[in-house]
Amino acid sequence: MKIETKCIQSGYDPANGDSRVIPIIQSTTYKYESTQTMGDLFDLKQDGYFYTRLANPTCGFVEAKIADLEGGVGAMLTSAGQAATLITIMNICKAGDHVISSSAIYGGTFNLFNVTLKKFGIDFTFVDANAPYEELEKAVRPNTRAVFGESVSNPSLDVLDFEKFAKLAHSHDIPLIVDNTFPTPYLCRPFEYGADIVVHSTSKYMDGHAVALGGVIVDSGNFNWANGKFPEFTEPDDSYHGVVYTKQFGKAAFIVKARAQMMRDLGSAPAPQNAFLLNLGLETLHLRMDRHCSNALAVAQYLEKHPKVAWVNFPMLDSSKYKPLADKYFPKGVCGVISFGVKGGRDAAVKVMDSLKLAAIVCHVADARTSVLHPASSTHRQLTDKQLEECGVTPDLIRLSVGIENIDDIIADFEQALALV
Repeated sequence: MKIETKCIQSGYDPANGDSRVIPIIQSTTYKYESTQTMGDLFDLKQDGYFYTRLANPTCGFVEAKIADLEGGVGAMLTSAGQAATLITIMNICKAGDHVISSSAIYGGTFNLFNVTLKKFGIDFTFVDANAPYEELEKAVRPNTRAVFGESVSNPSLDVLDFEKFAKLAHSHDIPLIVDNTFPTPYLCRPFEYGADIVVHSTSKYMDGHAVALGGVIVDSGNFNWANGKFPEFTEPDDSYHGVVYTKQFGKAAFIVKARAQMMRDLGSAPAPQNAFLLNLGLETLHLRMDRHCSNALAVAQYLEKHPKVAWVNFPMLDSSKYKPLADKYFPKGVCGVISFGVKGGRDAAVKVMDSLKLAAIVCHVADARTSVLHPASSTHRQLTDKQLEECGVTPDLIRLSVGIENIDDIIADFEQALALV
């Protein structure tokens, strides 16, 4: 099936007389008729459900759909995008390990890496993803366990060179983890360019309506966890009846361990109701993303020509340094998010934002409604000036999430707001 059809049909195949729509199984637990069955479930010898913290049928249907959309062997929903990133790192890293990350990433992810996970003894090196390969390779250490980047960074909109980062990771027998939140699998599937694990904040375009928090981890099944660097996958897990993940689950070793060990212990489980709402968003993902992308390009071109706008960053603009990478990896478009600055700096940016009528100031991005945010004073306010610069966040930067309203109305709103500065 084409991806547009998968958005609607994948993951759930109702039998004769079943609910046509994915049902909400609002239950924490499940009944069985023998202790043997329950024991086999706990030993991972049998598929099924026994406690919703680990798995739930509603969530399972949506996980199967997302895995199919990304082209992976399995997926696991989480309570939020932050939980997806946390579990992914902790599934392969322990105290004393090291990760290389692009510095151009979401502020919350940067803080998770630079502060919280460092307290657990996991070290991170932040690199300029645009640096030459030879410079990036200098960051690799004997204890490096993964490479991380965002396909399109939030909010600086840097485009990741997947193949360069995949080469960096695979030449040292470690996985490439990519946050693919902004493009979604409709616009780009990083596994096709060498990524091994993909994470999303499903709260963004996948949900698309700002109604349900969530995250997801997707396993490509392509990485060789038995290459000698990851004993936690090849040696018995004493905390789970001695299971050897690579032996028992093969290509799905990563995602099974993430569920059986990490989700079990961390408990960042999604609500079935939120999974149901997420699926409603996925069913129109392809329609919405086409409109987000076309609207965003039109707004970016308008802003680029406006005399009161200092600069515009949108990878699909001909003037963008990322246009060649965007054309290579995102032929259908990158997302609906633009960053730009107003002449006059921070004060002028705030004036424009406060004068908008259709576009709302919200601490969110990537839903059906046009919205704006000043990252330096909100999502990235915990960072120092130097860290802000490294993340590509300047004091005058406005993050604009272009919605799916009529394009004339969106442009008219910015026209009247810019006229006031």
